[in-house]
Amino acid sequence: MSRSMPLPKPAVAAAAAAAAALLLRRERETRRTAERFAAASLETLLNAIDANDAETGAHVRRVATYALILADAASVSEHERRVVERVALFHDIGKIHEALFDIIHDEKRLNRAERRAIATHPRRGADVLRPLNGFYPDLPEGVLSHHEKWDGSGYPRHLKGRRIPLSARIVAIADTFDAVTHRRRYRGAQSLQRGLEVILQGRGTQFDPELVDLFVFPAVFEQVAAAEERVASWNEPVQHRRTGRDEANVPDITFRWRPGRHGARGRGASDRLRQGDR
Repeated sequence: MSRSMPLPKPAVAAAAAAAAALLLRRERETRRTAERFAAASLETLLNAIDANDAETGAHVRRVATYALILADAASVSEHERRVVERVALFHDIGKIHEALFDIIHDEKRLNRAERRAIATHPRRGADVLRPLNGFYPDLPEGVLSHHEKWDGSGYPRHLKGRRIPLSARIVAIADTFDAVTHRRRYRGAQSLQRGLEVILQGRGTQFDPELVDLFVFPAVFEQVAAAEERVASWNEPVQHRRTGRDEANVPDITFRWRPGRHGARGRGASDRLRQGDR
């Protein structure tokens, strides 16, 4: 009875290496597929914001625009820049909760009970995003923290100073600036100069003082003002899906939130700065 000859050691090593390489490739493919689903989920959530409230959809895109200018001025890492971008785009996702929707869309000023209800939106938003924590671990935490204040008087956890995630500190400035300079249901838009004053007034209390100094630095604020001119007309859903199946078309929220056309309407930013219209 013949016995099969054992494989030479080099052949065994080669076979093991080939099997390991195949396993690694399959793991990478599985991970890549999961990443596509995660990115597609973000895209779907941004579409949900648009579908429920196009005004909020435009707001978060403007906030993302200003936040990225500030992030670049702060020379953050590419990873942190992506975190800032995502936190800006989803910081208000908690507001589409049915319990808050009617309050947010009411034309009158909020009473105390309504303000308490609105103050739940960071936690609601973080809860919505938490299932994606494995892919975007910094996103729920940034959304949860975007109403914290530098002096510890914010909500929901009264975080203070650098305990507040950097992404949330950046988004807080961009969010407030946009809230002042764009129309709210209970008041009209105020000037860019007034937005600048509000940010300065919050230096060291509401906002990170170093980030405020960067935001108001003339070369940086000129970029913000120019961006405001571009994004003033972002008031409708602006997602544009790419086509194809190559790797370049993997869903990626980074490349999908800006509109294809973004010409401003009305006076330019420089005119608004000079004239100080309210």
